[in-house]
Amino acid sequence: MPTTSAAQPTLLYKLYCGLTTIAGPLVWHKVRGKLQAAGVPNNRQLERLGHPSLPRPKGQLIWFHAASVGESLSVLSLINRLGQHLPDAEFLITSGTPTSAEVIAKRMPARARHQYPPLDSAAPVRRFLDHWHPDAGIFVESEIWPRLIVEATNSGTPLALLNARLSDKSVSGWKKRPKTARFILDQFQLFLTQNDKTAANLIAMGADADRVQPGTNLKAMSDPLPVDHETLTRTQAQIANRPVWIASSTHAGEEETVLAAHRDLLQRWPNLLLLLIPRHPERRSDVMKTVNDAGLTCAQRSAGQPITSDTQVYVADTLGETGTWYALCPIVFLGGSLKKIGGHNPFEPAQAGAAVITGPGYFNFAETFAPLIDTGGAVLSNSAQELSDAVALWLSDETKLEAARMAAKACVNTQANALTAVIETLCTQLNLSAQEPSSSG
Repeated sequence: MPTTSAAQPTLLYKLYCGLTTIAGPLVWHKVRGKLQAAGVPNNRQLERLGHPSLPRPKGQLIWFHAASVGESLSVLSLINRLGQHLPDAEFLITSGTPTSAEVIAKRMPARARHQYPPLDSAAPVRRFLDHWHPDAGIFVESEIWPRLIVEATNSGTPLALLNARLSDKSVSGWKKRPKTARFILDQFQLFLTQNDKTAANLIAMGADADRVQPGTNLKAMSDPLPVDHETLTRTQAQIANRPVWIASSTHAGEEETVLAAHRDLLQRWPNLLLLLIPRHPERRSDVMKTVNDAGLTCAQRSAGQPITSDTQVYVADTLGETGTWYALCPIVFLGGSLKKIGGHNPFEPAQAGAAVITGPGYFNFAETFAPLIDTGGAVLSNSAQELSDAVALWLSDETKLEAARMAAKACVNTQANALTAVIETLCTQLNLSAQEPSSSG
């Protein structure tokens, strides 16, 4: 299958390349400062300049590029399944944030390794591609780096855009530059989109309709979150027989609504415990202040404070433990939805056996939430009172809670066939075969 673009580089693309070359030192200074602040070792910082910290494995190498934590985690189950389908293949995962690198390291699939991606300028990109020379490249969601994409295609690496999602603003911007949009989109052999709307938008922007396939949200097919059973057992002992509910992946401006709902629920269940899991643990001081301002007693996970009989809110402000908290409780409100943020993956709590509550702003997962809400596995709450009512219904009626949990689990189970279809499509369109591994490297 050809991996060269029919469309020609545009003046805008050439201007972009020139500007990124000029701005390269300044961008590197800023990026390196962030990596240093996060404690990333020097040899790994240099990966952003295209200098590898690991050797290229022999044989077929499949490269996945993801933007951040959510996108990175969404490909891990796909890599695990793809590794079973292609037992000789090796995998490279690139992502740009130290947090994503840390999370990936804890759940690294077999025959995989992580690197930071090169800055999108000539020398870093070419060093990266000359060393790794991937047999296929799979970009996840909307992480578009023009030079990296074009140079990869020019070097003979077939590319796919997986889980493609574009905002209306982004689509509008690309439509104003149709020749450049077509040139960039023409680098990809395959687009697997989250929904029909994105598929239509890509075609309207200039993508070859024969290469565009509506799919599903890859995050809905992720493996279950890991559970630390020692922490689970210890926390269960601290909670004892108290009723519990969870507010997970909350963002700034959402905790106030959650805490108002909790205060209302405490009037009916005075010993009720709320596990509050902020999406970004670095917000912990703001979250703790919000809880204190609400007049509620709290304990903080990162400070090592235990849950006592007086604890009304447990702030679980640590990274990588959400699966453990989901195992504690079958009622989960999922944040990022009370504000216009887009929501988060409802299948993570559903996989753990929970029923889900969401606010109205879940547009990034519209196709995932739709069957959950239709079957009763998830319910919609627009206010603190509606959130309180939803939690109260499931706390007071075990039969209705169990029905919601079963409905949520059934939706999860329908995703197995979708993941198999994604793998088959990728292998066909990117010419990946277990029988004919590449000899590059």
